[in-house]
Amino acid sequence: MEYIISQKSSSLNGNIKVPGDKSISHRALIIASMCIGTSKIDGLLESEDVFSTMSALKSLGVKIKSNDNSYFVEGVGICGFKSPNNFIDLGNSGTGIRLLLGATMGSNIIVNFKGDDSLSKRPMERVLSPLRRMGANIISSNEGKLPISIEGPKEVLPINYTSRISSAQIKSSVLLSGLSSSGKTIFTEPNESRNHTEKMLSKFGAKISSKILENGSNVIELEGRPLLVSKDISVPSDPSSASFPIVAAIITPNSKIEIHNVMINQARNGLFETLQEMGAKLKISNEKKVNNEVIATINAEYSKLKGTSVPSERAPRMIDEYPILSMAAACAEGRTIMNGISELRVKESDRIKIVSNGLNKVGIKTIEKPDSLEIFSGEIIGGCSIDSELDHRIAMSFLILGLVSNKPIKVLRSSTIKTSFPNFFEIMLNLGSKLVKG
Repeated sequence: MEYIISQKSSSLNGNIKVPGDKSISHRALIIASMCIGTSKIDGLLESEDVFSTMSALKSLGVKIKSNDNSYFVEGVGICGFKSPNNFIDLGNSGTGIRLLLGATMGSNIIVNFKGDDSLSKRPMERVLSPLRRMGANIISSNEGKLPISIEGPKEVLPINYTSRISSAQIKSSVLLSGLSSSGKTIFTEPNESRNHTEKMLSKFGAKISSKILENGSNVIELEGRPLLVSKDISVPSDPSSASFPIVAAIITPNSKIEIHNVMINQARNGLFETLQEMGAKLKISNEKKVNNEVIATINAEYSKLKGTSVPSERAPRMIDEYPILSMAAACAEGRTIMNGISELRVKESDRIKIVSNGLNKVGIKTIEKPDSLEIFSGEIIGGCSIDSELDHRIAMSFLILGLVSNKPIKVLRSSTIKTSFPNFFEIMLNLGSKLVKG
């Protein structure tokens, strides 16, 4: 079994650029495929998850070519996907499967989807339920999980749907399905989740609007059957990937790093806000707008952190960053409590359980509840192995913690990092971290 050993490091220093944003990369490929004309995508994240989505689109009849680090997508239109010859395998890509379930609805075809062992355990019913109301015929032999067969109706029905959870994947699936309906699709969520789909659809020509109500809920309205026209897209650097070297610099003495071209979408900045509340020396500068997204330079340096209470309403803005925030919390003075995070239990793994158990193994006390995690400061002893359970963010998080651990931390099944951050190992080495592959 492959592994990486992380050892105490003296300092991290340098200027870096992390890979393209995973969420935007998936959406760029899928939405460009639903356009008329050829779109050019620069900065695409070249990871296993994104390549799974790209392969799926090719199986659906989309022509995608690459040249000089650019990708060219020949759109087939909103209802132009073709029936694939075989099962479409999305590997570990939860974003890919959920968005494609909605995107293929208007093409009146039958598509059979499957994934790896990890993806096949993740719940899909939250997406399948609204799609059924829009006319989909869905068959699953695994209690609403993969493998799944979906047959799009002759005509997709518009829907007014209220989701009980804030999820960009559920929202995006419904909106992509709504593109092929003959009316207005309305989607309401408790709090605003990532809005990349809305921004990108607007860029490509869709009539879409959103508003925040007095109770904090977010309402999106989409007119069906727009003419989506190809555009060029530049994918900014992923703030979720940037969070790992940022936290590494903040918790490792004598460290100072600078990261360029990082997207700072307001629906993704929850971690940065929380770190600043904890006392982190974190500076955001040189802001500019590219493709409806704001990008900036982020400077981070070693800081003495204090524990904090992270409110539940912030969860949608940092849902992927709780594992790495937990490592910062372990290094902070006092207690940190994260509320409203039950969604972490249905990610690539049960992230609350794995983070809690892993921190206990390295010497940190935690209190785990169904919807929260409490972390107490203490001596990070290390000298143990952490099984990532094929979760890329768990793997990277404990490797970052190993940089300040008294004894090395070995992370098992570390190859899963390639699904989102393929050059993580090289970037961290260049900054000065002590990582050893085994």
